Amino acid sequence: MPATTTARAAAELPGGTVDAVVIGGGAAGLSGALTLARCRRSVVVIDSGTPRNAPAEGVHGLLGLDGTPPAELLERGREEVRRYGGTVRTGEVIEAAAADPSADGDPRFTVTLADGTTLHARRLLVATGLRDVLPDVPGLAEHWGLSVVHCPYCHGWEVRDEPIGVLAVGPASLHHTLLFRQLTDDLIYFTRGTRLDEDTRARFAARSIRIVDTPVDQVVAAEGGGIAGVRLTDGQIVPRRVLAVATTMRARSAGLEGLGLPMQDLPGGMGRHFVTGMAGTTEVPGVWVAGNATDPTAQVGASAAAGALAGARMNADLATADTEAALAAAQRDITHA
Repeated sequence: MPATTTARAAAELPGGTVDAVVIGGGAAGLSGALTLARCRRSVVVIDSGTPRNAPAEGVHGLLGLDGTPPAELLERGREEVRRYGGTVRTGEVIEAAAADPSADGDPRFTVTLADGTTLHARRLLVATGLRDVLPDVPGLAEHWGLSVVHCPYCHGWEVRDEPIGVLAVGPASLHHTLLFRQLTDDLIYFTRGTRLDEDTRARFAARSIRIVDTPVDQVVAAEGGGIAGVRLTDGQIVPRRVLAVATTMRARSAGLEGLGLPMQDLPGGMGRHFVTGMAGTTEVPGVWVAGNATDPTAQVGASAAAGALAGARMNADLATADTEAALAAAQRDITHA
């Protein structure tokens, strides 16, 4: 079958009520879908095509796949889900909500896409990921994921020994700085108006971390690409090749309000995420959440593992529901015999 035909067939949505709809086609969503599909569950993944790590050159810290480009990893995952009968569809969910349960009380949900398509599902896996909000510093966003990084575990080795600057955003930046100090001897902390007590200043001095209290005006681009440094409000340019910044991490929740999933603020104003229990369970029966939408600091490997665990628990829940429905049907048959 030609590749275009295969892709078209893969995008066709099954009719009726499917066992599970997965909202989000990143590592967590695809991993959950793969687990469900391998259990012979009918599963549809709705992928907006806007992964958090899209700007990165490679996925790091993922055993056996370190350095794999994010797009390549996701394409492999999509093909694996399809191999076991799952469906992966590019689209945007504009509304997800609980519907009337089945006659025997099994949960039901409707998922509406931006193109008007409506899906019906017994279970939902929310794996929408999160959105990183950068501080409002001119010239910063253009270099996000390349010369501007946030995670020492995702990007640290690649920026080792470079002149690095930390743009402070709040208390979280203090520990962030110590992590990046492991990677370079040339580290500058730009306070950007945040408070830095004498004890912390002493600790930074002991680790040879320079402190700049003059406000940052903008990030200066280098002629050959990347960044050249940081311009301060007094006109001075501080040379830097890499900037590290702790982002505000907000779970992507657009279109999911109708589910009534509880959310919680991260400490220090660093973001907001969905609240989950063991294996991604939520207070809403039939809905699981996995990946960065509930665990903002999870790397790709951890998100994939969480998705697989959630998928397994969803399958177990469906198996119990199937058995209860079969038992009820058998008892009705006996009654009417």
